[in-house]
Amino acid sequence: MSPDEGVVTPARRRLLELLKRRGEATADELADTLATTAGAVRQHLSALRSAGLVTARPARGHIGRPPDVYRCTPQADPLFATDHDLVVQLLDDIHDEDPELVGRVFERRRHRMVESTRAGLDESPIAERVTAVTSQLDAQGYLSDFEHLGDGSFRISLHNCPISTVADRFPHVCDAELGFIEDLLPDASVTRTMQRTTECGVCAYHVAPADAAAPTGQAAPTEGGSVGE
Repeated sequence: MSPDEGVVTPARRRLLELLKRRGEATADELADTLATTAGAVRQHLSALRSAGLVTARPARGHIGRPPDVYRCTPQADPLFATDHDLVVQLLDDIHDEDPELVGRVFERRRHRMVESTRAGLDESPIAERVTAVTSQLDAQGYLSDFEHLGDGSFRISLHNCPISTVADRFPHVCDAELGFIEDLLPDASVTRTMQRTTECGVCAYHVAPADAAAPTGQAAPTEGGSVGE
């Protein structure tokens, strides 16, 4: 069921998008990003919480009364994705006729994405190619950003899956996603470190150039495909 459009005003949709990108945040943090008051943000969050689109828990490690930390619920997912039930049905029919054809369909999609992104990037530094990969994914609705880690590696995070219904049925989607990143970063090791189907609801990829270390540490997100702040 789609969320009530009367509840999700433009301002509240912006809040939901920020929460989707960040994973979770307090009202004060959201207010700082939006350059508005925490009180106004709390009013919007209260309405979204009543509609079942966000949930809250007390922040950990605070002295005194802890602030609430908010995150999107699965009920908010339809706001960030198109209904792909028909696509799933068509792919099911294709799979019944020829299972291998489904894989070839997703491979073609992967190659189209690679070719549309690769132009002029072959000789570019890896940081520029990571930015291009993240921007392409963000433009397709993945709400993506990347982090430049202290060891010279990168972490690409996808905070939304615009074709989640299809991906839940056909793992080819996730394989093609990984392949897209690998094709554009052939001089790096790309490893999926988080997957949307876990509690975090985020897909993440560690990108290690030949001279970078294994995935460790945290860093602040870099606006390489738009962090949306």
